[in-house]
Amino acid sequence: MGAEGLHPRVAVIAIIPDNEGRVVAGQRISPLGSGKWSFPGGHLDQGEDFAACAERETMEETGLRIRALEVVAVTNDVFVDAGKHYISIFMRCERTDAQQQPQRLEPNKCEGWYWKSWEDIRALAGNNKNTGDLFLPVANLVQNYP
Repeated sequence: MGAEGLHPRVAVIAIIPDNEGRVVAGQRISPLGSGKWSFPGGHLDQGEDFAACAERETMEETGLRIRALEVVAVTNDVFVDAGKHYISIFMRCERTDAQQQPQRLEPNKCEGWYWKSWEDIRALAGNNKNTGDLFLPVANLVQNYP
């Protein structure tokens, strides 16, 4: 296959738990996945490592200071209707200040940030092959890494 045409992009998504095992999740407003629930994250910049991307994107979106610890999952996410294709790298992270709470710093991209249990996240996936109320990468995470 040649090098011409569209290529998948890389997204890094932060899984940030609290002391109760809940994770930071927000409902997207962005055109891609509007209304769907996701975790903080975004595009990997040229030359950036996964941990730095997770930390930067989380700070930009939520104001949380985190430490990215390890890659825990990779999903292959094809947005057929939007003509987009992403490889999503999920990073397990921890807050550097366990008392700090997420803030809505990009109101044009996210409705707000909340603490959700994994049961809440699985429930948002729905019971069919559709993504339910989850952003495609998170739906694929739930489906492929139960």
